[in-house]
Amino acid sequence: MNDTPEFLTVPELADLLRIKERKVYDLAASGDVPCSRATGKLLFPAGDVRAWIEGKKSGSAGRQARPLVVLGSHDPLLEWALRQSECGLATFLDGSADGIARFTANEGVAAGLHIHDAETGDWNVVPVKRALMDQDAVLVSFAIRRRGLVTPPEAAERFKGMRDLVGTLVAARQEASGTNVLLQHLLEDARLLPEDLSFTEPMRSEQDAVLAVAEGQADVAFGLEAVARPFGLGFVPLIDEKFDILFDRRAYFDAPVQRLMAFCRGDRFKERALALGGYDISDLGGVRWNA
Repeated sequence: MNDTPEFLTVPELADLLRIKERKVYDLAASGDVPCSRATGKLLFPAGDVRAWIEGKKSGSAGRQARPLVVLGSHDPLLEWALRQSECGLATFLDGSADGIARFTANEGVAAGLHIHDAETGDWNVVPVKRALMDQDAVLVSFAIRRRGLVTPPEAAERFKGMRDLVGTLVAARQEASGTNVLLQHLLEDARLLPEDLSFTEPMRSEQDAVLAVAEGQADVAFGLEAVARPFGLGFVPLIDEKFDILFDRRAYFDAPVQRLMAFCRGDRFKERALALGGYDISDLGGVRWNA
């Protein structure tokens, strides 16, 4: 005869999972663990709990497979490495915030991020912690990138800082992109309002923003040295930013991601980073945050 109760109480579930009762309340509040409040107190259907535990098992049989897609922000060095490594990972790149949202929805195995937190001065860790409290993920360092004002070659001398953007047409980025978030912070620090500047329609990649300057569609872009240099454009450095990659922890150890990371540790990758300019890859692979 099966003596397992149909419903588990908070102490019973805590004992089963070997966690504190406070953590059980947190799991119930977040909706992560199946529960019922029909009686005025928390009860956990034993069958559903068993299925929930089974779904948390490591290995392919115990988890929903993520598509082999890299999400998030565009980076020219990462994009090159994905192709040259022949790792089999596809891309859907539409900004850092979009990458986090799609990652939490299991739409990819990784997301490139460069989101500046104005309160701490740090990059990426705060928004990742906020969004991924219950996901098995790891944030890994990719590169430090030099960002600044991209201008026509003959105009670089007139730009020294953010206040020189007044009266110019700036290549805009999509609102939730890491580049736009950082630009708004710098404008605020310079005591400028967005309406003090003129903006183009949003450009949805680093390359598109720089191309807008190269083709005369904008006077200046808030872009990367690595993208500006091949076009022979002027570049005024303003800030070094951290570009990290958020990985699903299990996918990190699968062949596609391991092939990519092995390639990024090789000489061809180092030579490419040096040739592009504006990259510091000395901490590549370092763990920035571990769920």
